[in-house]
Amino acid sequence: MQEPNSQNGNLKRFGDFAEEPQALEGNKISIDSILNQELVVSGYRIGKTKYSSGGSEKCLTLEVIIDGEKHVIFTGSCVLMDQIEKYSCHLPFVAEIIKINKYYRFK
Repeated sequence: MQEPNSQNGNLKRFGDFAEEPQALEGNKISIDSILNQELVVSGYRIGKTKYSSGGSEKCLTLEVIIDGEKHVIFTGSCVLMDQIEKYSCHLPFVAEIIKINKYYRFK
């Protein structure tokens, strides 16, 4: 392994290539408490769930802004995960989360 010195000016710095997940901010709220309300979806993360109940092994964490205040929502909704991955290039965006039968989706 090379020692760092002035001759290694062509070496990459860790910060130049590492992609650390961005921290999501806000108070945790339930998804049912914000149904059918206009909100801004400002960030998300999909990771392994801590609570597997025979459904999805993944958990969606959404950062949303409602009335200027940031909140975080946790859900196992596969529909919301599919939608956020498909349209993440448009973040941040305005949407409503609606519930149809037992499924959540963006509107």
